[in-house]
Amino acid sequence: MSNATLALLIGGLLPALCFGLSGAVQKVAAKSGIGTGPYLVVVGLVVVAVGAAVTAVERDATLTRPGAGYAALFGLLWATGVGAIAVALGRYDGQISQLVPLYNMNTLVAVVAGLVALGEWQTVQPGRLLLATMFIIGGGVLAATAARAP
Repeated sequence: MSNATLALLIGGLLPALCFGLSGAVQKVAAKSGIGTGPYLVVVGLVVVAVGAAVTAVERDATLTRPGAGYAALFGLLWATGVGAIAVALGRYDGQISQLVPLYNMNTLVAVVAGLVALGEWQTVQPGRLLLATMFIIGGGVLAATAARAP
């Protein structure tokens, strides 16, 4: 199997399955009565455990100041987003089937960041990217308005 195929499977398909299932588990957790703070602490402890296991398996404990700073910023942004989802699910009885398509419009934010900040605009086909953007926005709008009136 080529590296490109392995990258798509390991970095695309596996995370899609994990993130998809995590949305449903997050809804169950919110309904179980856990507070947002304790929820984030438990998630953080599991992240620490997984990080330690991956470090042991890969035998790579490389750490740089810039890398740690970016990792911390990522953690701050990710935890804030996950916390907001937990509040929407637990306090406001949000529907995971509606929230996931909305918060996964983060793809568009990442695409813009990649195009502008990382210079990836030179390596993409703008027509395809625009079409994908329209599908993402359309899907988010459809999902957000999919609730049946009580």
